[in-house]
Amino acid sequence: MQNVNIGGVPEHFNLAWYLTLRDGAYRKENIQLQWHDYHGGTGDMCQALRNKEIDIAVILTEGIIKDIIDGNPSKIVQTFVQTPLNWGIHVAKNSPYKTIKDLKGTKAAISRYGSGSHLMAYINAENHNWNLNTDLQFEVIEDLEGAVKGLTQGIADYFLWEKFTTKPLVDNGIFRRIGNCPSPWPCFVIAVRNDFIEHNNHALSVILNIINKTTQEFKTIPSIDKTIANRYKQKLDDVQEWLHLTKWSQSLIDNNTITKTQEKLLALDIIPKIVDYDLLVHKL
Repeated sequence: MQNVNIGGVPEHFNLAWYLTLRDGAYRKENIQLQWHDYHGGTGDMCQALRNKEIDIAVILTEGIIKDIIDGNPSKIVQTFVQTPLNWGIHVAKNSPYKTIKDLKGTKAAISRYGSGSHLMAYINAENHNWNLNTDLQFEVIEDLEGAVKGLTQGIADYFLWEKFTTKPLVDNGIFRRIGNCPSPWPCFVIAVRNDFIEHNNHALSVILNIINKTTQEFKTIPSIDKTIANRYKQKLDDVQEWLHLTKWSQSLIDNNTITKTQEKLLALDIIPKIVDYDLLVHKL
């Protein structure tokens, strides 16, 4: 039995992985796939890949591109979710801020530097023509629980996170969502350490074949909306909206998308240069 470690956020996007693990799909192929939750998100997973704590990560596109350029010895092997991520822009319930315009020059809560919440704060700032040097400040809060504490206590002023994940906090009156900021690229990719790719090509292909079959059929699983609502404590109509909006992928991210993403990150001074497609991706 081959041991393989994979990491991802404990959110509804990754339910397909849970279902395949529950059904023993990988064990039937002599693969012991171990799932690890990363509440800290993409920045946390980038570090875990570097530390060889995980072999595979289901990770935000912009975050892993930045980290590979910064020296992470990994590559993207596939797009996982094709549709953009719809980031909600949140403030505390009793915050004086009512609109995105009010947030100019205030402090954004981020899980860590290089994370999606960090990079998307730049996208939001650019969308509203803020000065990226003077109108952005950051406070590291590690995860969603830290964001609740940070915003409620006034340590930070606003927080970007996937809007359906944070919807229960909005419904319960902990956060107010004052806007949205969709990512201008497919939201999740599957990234793998280079040394794992080199020595475990067959196992990786088997894993991807299993998860891809499940995501192709995901929306047709009986009562999948109720399963998601119960597991992630979300309202059924919110889950149904999310399912309608979300499209999974079973293909490698294309050159054009990689180029456009890099161009946007370079323009925001998030990456120092644009690199060749082959330095970021690996085709199985």
